[in-house]
Amino acid sequence: MKIVIFGDIVGRAGREAVAEYLSVNKSKYDLVIANGENSAGGFGMTNKVGDELFNMGIDVITTGNHIWDKRDIVYYMNKGLNLVRPLNYGSSAPGVGYVIVERQGKKIGIVNLQGRVFMPPIDCPFKEIERWLEEFQSKCDMIIVDMHAEATSEKIALGWYLDGKASLVYGTHTHVQTADERILPQGTAYLSDVGMCGSFEGVLGMQKEAIIQKFFNNLPTRFEPDELSRGINAIAVTIDDLTGKAFSIERIVMKNM
Repeated sequence: MKIVIFGDIVGRAGREAVAEYLSVNKSKYDLVIANGENSAGGFGMTNKVGDELFNMGIDVITTGNHIWDKRDIVYYMNKGLNLVRPLNYGSSAPGVGYVIVERQGKKIGIVNLQGRVFMPPIDCPFKEIERWLEEFQSKCDMIIVDMHAEATSEKIALGWYLDGKASLVYGTHTHVQTADERILPQGTAYLSDVGMCGSFEGVLGMQKEAIIQKFFNNLPTRFEPDELSRGINAIAVTIDDLTGKAFSIERIVMKNM
């Protein structure tokens, strides 16, 4: 099973970069996953942008704390699409925290969690995944977890906790790709942060001038996505169909597309 996962898609530049990559490479993969919480104007996601992402070939969209920045996403989340918000927002939040898709006769569960260190208050991701883990394992041949979190320590700890229980644990949110990809001892592929898709000429995909100015004066500032360039951060992961253990994990970096 060959899977590609794209880091946080930031604005139009990110959407165009992912669309360009998939137009050439989608046939290489059995499953395409992307984090879309910043895909509409750099903050949140809209119905229109969600449709655009699915139509370009993304099979499952994960999200995070910014998914609530556009109000119409509540309606979109309840349409039964392969769009997930962090599971540890609880049952009262719109949408779902996981989806199960089938590929090559195998069922793959894609779970979204959100961290708590340096993040808004939310239910504990460790206790939440523990509560659901037995059900996921009974329903799925493979489990993939997007841990949307700020602190690498929190992500790494979750990776170790899920080693041998999930096929892949990866981080999103910081927009900076880390270089710690590995296969953990019990067969779980791991990376602390996939990075982002968008312009690498700004700051985390946003126009750099306004952000630099904010560091000087700390005044409220409107941030806009940068569109001076396009690029992607992603990972390609190969998972054994029979055991659910990962064979390989490889970072993908493409800039100035």
